[in-house]
Amino acid sequence: MGLDYGAAVRMPAEESLRELGRLARTAGAWVVGETLQRRPRPDPSTYIGSGKLEEVRAARADLDYTLVIFDEQLSPSQQLHLESALQVKVIDRSALILDIFASRARTREATLQVELAQHEYLLPRLRGQWQHLERLEGAIGSRGPGETQLETDRRLIGTRITRLKGQIEQVRKQRALHRRRRERDGVPVVALVGYTNAGKSSLLHTLANTEVFAADALFATLDPLTRRVGVPGGEMFLVTDTVGFIQKLPTQLISAFRATLEELQSADLLLHVVDATSPAMGAQWATVMETLAALGVADKPMVTVLNKADGLLRADGAPVEVERDLSGVDLASPAPEGGAILVSALKAWGIDALRRRLAFELYGTALPMHGAR
Repeated sequence: MGLDYGAAVRMPAEESLRELGRLARTAGAWVVGETLQRRPRPDPSTYIGSGKLEEVRAARADLDYTLVIFDEQLSPSQQLHLESALQVKVIDRSALILDIFASRARTREATLQVELAQHEYLLPRLRGQWQHLERLEGAIGSRGPGETQLETDRRLIGTRITRLKGQIEQVRKQRALHRRRRERDGVPVVALVGYTNAGKSSLLHTLANTEVFAADALFATLDPLTRRVGVPGGEMFLVTDTVGFIQKLPTQLISAFRATLEELQSADLLLHVVDATSPAMGAQWATVMETLAALGVADKPMVTVLNKADGLLRADGAPVEVERDLSGVDLASPAPEGGAILVSALKAWGIDALRRRLAFELYGTALPMHGAR
């Protein structure tokens, strides 16, 4: 369920709603319908207008849905009112992304960070969990126990948040220790950044000639993974894969994953991987740049890579079939500074040119003139 109220956003509401559908399927949901409402502003009580709310409620008879997902973050009261009106569970994009992150977490570090984000998201919404008791206010035996349980839950979650932050702080210290060791070794570090499912893990695998888990799925990678990469001339550097970004990323996740994202701050170079086949390529590039700015690393040296070139068309309309066809692709880079490298991590096209470019940026090694956009 999406709402287009004319706000200044990077991605059109229709494309954002399609992305929400992909997120839902990633979480294991079966999407039976979608709808978009255009109105001047969100309804403060139910987010969507009363007419659209009735339309969604009536559609349950045909669609038999059991969950409604909204593309924007709902306030606790909006979520409560919507669930009361629709009589099904209602969640927002933030809760959906948190659920996906929870299912993807494999290491202790990722699990701690996701759990912290989930608790911080849940805490202001606890009162809604006990709203059914408030409706019985005044009834014998209802008021005290309900309020007591609510306060108990708040206290337990608050205690858990404090403990998680302490454990994550230990993770930060451990990561800082590893970074200092790398700095003493004098080996440059390249950090992969990009929109989710842009192909960062696949590119890491291809650059380093190693086996790295890569899937055509949103948020397939949560844990930083570092590999050594050699370049012509004998130099080498480290490449670190990081969690992908997405528009409307929950602030709780950015805060909770601070220990992981600090890897970007110590990197010598950022390698921004962009899905060249995405119809929202420009909006995705802008989302990543805005997130990097929020993290305070947007001014770091950066190379932009336009990935998935094997899915593009040449200027004459023919599909790209071999590496030499890349020279016939007419695709403007979203990066204003230009100089983007067109590659296919899947086919290993353009990888030599990328290695040379990275060697030039890190070591000043001569850079061939072909391969840049």
